Amino acid sequence: MSNTDKKTSLNIGLIGLGTVGTGVIRLLTENAALISRRSGCDLHIKTITARDRNKDRGVDLAPYNWVDDMMAMTEDDELDIIVELIGGADGPALTLARKALSSGKALVTANKAMVAEHGMELAALAEENATTFHYEAAVAGGIPAIKGVREGAAANRMERLYGILNGTSNYILSNMEETGAEFDAVLAEAQQIGYAEADPSFDIDGVDAAHKLAILSSLAFAARLDLDGIAIQGIRSITATDILQAKNLGYRIRLLGVAERDMSDGGNNLFQRVHPYLVPESHPLADVEGATNAVVAEGNFSGRLMFTGAGAGDKPTASAVVADLISIARGETFAAFAMPVTELDDCGRAETGHRIAQNYVRFRVADRPGVLAEITAAMRDANVSIASLIQNVGIGSETHKGSGDEALIAIVTHACEERCINTAIQSLTGSPSLLQEPLVIHILDE
Repeated sequence: MSNTDKKTSLNIGLIGLGTVGTGVIRLLTENAALISRRSGCDLHIKTITARDRNKDRGVDLAPYNWVDDMMAMTEDDELDIIVELIGGADGPALTLARKALSSGKALVTANKAMVAEHGMELAALAEENATTFHYEAAVAGGIPAIKGVREGAAANRMERLYGILNGTSNYILSNMEETGAEFDAVLAEAQQIGYAEADPSFDIDGVDAAHKLAILSSLAFAARLDLDGIAIQGIRSITATDILQAKNLGYRIRLLGVAERDMSDGGNNLFQRVHPYLVPESHPLADVEGATNAVVAEGNFSGRLMFTGAGAGDKPTASAVVADLISIARGETFAAFAMPVTELDDCGRAETGHRIAQNYVRFRVADRPGVLAEITAAMRDANVSIASLIQNVGIGSETHKGSGDEALIAIVTHACEERCINTAIQSLTGSPSLLQEPLVIHILDE
């Protein structure tokens, strides 16, 4: 049981005063009476720290004790909870988290990278020291995705978990749909308005989504975290042509994180992938636009559950942090990953070759006789059946043919094993007909 149980007042040490940290201060101040009634406890920020003591953050910091050494908070006997909002998988954040839990203090964090990479260690520390480790804000901002999967769907055997886990990528893709603009132009706009970082790699290359998927997979499938087991592909290669062609076929392109248990070979393996998918327009995820996140959990009794909302921002993320504080105040004690670390399955990594799906495959090729025959022959020899094929795929009212000596070919396959698609692509490797590596996008089944 946590050392915070049954207290009527809890003192908080807050590390990090960026948009989320100041959002937490505003929320605890503005909704203090309501939070006290709902939690049965008064939540007080006692001590704060950040990199720059003199920066104007738009909130009154006078009521709080400032310390220059954040590690001193772990030794302050008057503090019950440490809230870590500085970020980073390793370094000071991890050192702080280890010390806080080792000292028996409850820990609340929004640090998805730290949870995904070191969550097993931190959860074990919480168990050893009779305290709690909370990270609702690490996944999908204000959406109660962690609580929904860990608690709301706790009675279910989870069949599949998937969703839109990165708002920046979703903003880019849905904006490309709306405007017809190319990826680079929309990314630049997203950076200008603050939806994308100056270095957007973590978002557009799928790393941020992978951190979140690793956490959700562990909760959904009672498995140890395995971030390295996630196959990752981002959205840099998506063009306006792909967006248009998907629309013409009745799909929208979304960057999805997908996970499911794989028992096909008699083993206990976990499939995890972050990858662009063609999502049918009839699927609820197709309507998720802008910087919104959505998590879909499919349980054997619950059926499809969907959680959607703002995946980032000061207010939604602060809301998730304070929700964790309220859980602690209520004395709600549970293992960080739904069960003790020692009881989590050490799953193998699923082999993907036998997975069956339809696929969209786009080729950029030299525009000369015989190229189409070469591609279709490669598909035939790999036992891939073609459902539809378009050569010189149109962009808007024009036909994309580059400088006049290249063309695009888009193929939609019938459902087939992934190994067959891989074999077909591999057989074309090195062909002078191909001007770049083909793009393969899996089609999400409904």
